[in-house]
Amino acid sequence: MASQEPVAGTPAPPAGMRGGLGPLFRLVRDQRIAFLLVGGTNTVVGALWFILFQHLVEARFGYMAVLACAHVASVLCAFVLYRTFVFRVRGHLWRDLGRFELINLGALAFNAAMLPLLVEVAGLPVLASQLIIAAVTVVFSWFGHRDFSFRRPAVEPTPEEVA
Repeated sequence: MASQEPVAGTPAPPAGMRGGLGPLFRLVRDQRIAFLLVGGTNTVVGALWFILFQHLVEARFGYMAVLACAHVASVLCAFVLYRTFVFRVRGHLWRDLGRFELINLGALAFNAAMLPLLVEVAGLPVLASQLIIAAVTVVFSWFGHRDFSFRRPAVEPTPEEVA
């Protein structure tokens, strides 16, 4: 089991997170950089999901269905990647997933508003539009996940305090 305390001389996990350091920390000694690497990886994975669903469902259901399918697949992949490789938080799986999804729903709402504008109004191709939007949502996601998704209180309540 990974240590619950950061190694001396390394930054504390973002936004009051608690838990052991993920295996990516063996290669990257700064958890903030590990977070960004996983986020970058997920951006690429999300684009690949979008491309896959564009080929599978766009002709029949349209590009907004592509967006919805890619969103679900991307969020689940990102959640697993962050919990596995960056933040070894324990417990609260469903709460963490819910918070993680709230941040991603904000990004999805922005995406759902901007994609038709870029495609229908600006006349850009669907894939190019999606890549532009993804670049903007990376910044939003960094702050949301850093400050909210995996946050833990300074002291976890005991089972007696919860009851």
